[in-house]
Amino acid sequence: MVAHPENSPQELVEEVNSRGEVLRLVSRREMRANVLWHRAVFVAVQSETGQILVHRRADTKDVWPGCWDVAVGGVLTPGEDWHSGAIRELSEELGITGVQVEMLGTGVYVDRDVKLVAAVFVCRTEGPFTFSDGEITEAHWVTKEELPVWLGAKKFLPDSVALVLPRLSWE
Repeated sequence: MVAHPENSPQELVEEVNSRGEVLRLVSRREMRANVLWHRAVFVAVQSETGQILVHRRADTKDVWPGCWDVAVGGVLTPGEDWHSGAIRELSEELGITGVQVEMLGTGVYVDRDVKLVAAVFVCRTEGPFTFSDGEITEAHWVTKEELPVWLGAKKFLPDSVALVLPRLSWE
């Protein structure tokens, strides 16, 4: 997988330690370039019948461009709490407002591209979805039975696969 820190905006984000305690504010570009710890949220979107919405990220993303994901989400803004971040990301990435989100837990993820402390949420909705911010290029509903085929055939974000999928209920 590839990271492109030069594609990161200059917005400020919190650098945190591995426990999620804020150390200082840095630019998102610096966070990506130096693979600094930060806080993020993941929101899995499931249909009423339990399918999961998977999507392909835009080629302009600063980390893992063009890859597939099992959750929407992103880096929290300075001072933002987990729940507010989840609601904001649903609105920005899918155009969804007024839905309930359920927190499934928190965890850490580290690899050569990212170091993050994250909260995982799920929401149940049928949409409709709009991709107005340009971060998502396409999306598909996938059943529990189809998901292993998708995971084997396409490049998925390793952080959300590691943190989201083990916490999901497929009822």
